[in-house]
Amino acid sequence: MKTSSTKRFVYITLLSAMAITINILESTLIPTLPFGIRFGLANIIALITIEILGIKEMIIVNVMRVVIGNLLRGLIFGTTFWIASGGVILSSIVLILCKKMNSSLLFTSTLSSIGHTVGQVFVVMFIYQQASMIAIVPYLLIAAIPTGILTGIVAKEGIKRVSKNALV
Repeated sequence: MKTSSTKRFVYITLLSAMAITINILESTLIPTLPFGIRFGLANIIALITIEILGIKEMIIVNVMRVVIGNLLRGLIFGTTFWIASGGVILSSIVLILCKKMNSSLLFTSTLSSIGHTVGQVFVVMFIYQQASMIAIVPYLLIAAIPTGILTGIVAKEGIKRVSKNALV
């Protein structure tokens, strides 16, 4: 799909703004579940972006979400920033691989959620030098599957509502 560079830039900017807003709202308004579990609602925007615009644009949106989201909360380059980065990097890699394999959106979303969880745990283990953190991974994975399915369902509905012709 070929779009003008200005139109494409506007869409990337709007999607980034949505991801940042959802991320900030989720982290401030929705209570964190045990073990730091969150729904990962901003990943909905990453799923929509990779499906509608492509891999490069999804990476831009994810980087903007982490950098600007942490900057706005005053957490830039703190522990939260690095943990979020670890999760986003691994989930983005999973999204790219699933996109290249033409996986279903629900499968992609679920694997991305798992990747995000694993990426965050590895960063926490590295920062705090606590290999024992691996013990909570099963609990986190139990939560990652339904949250991944939820974000996948919402992303699928969002994609249905976005006219691909609007991007041309």
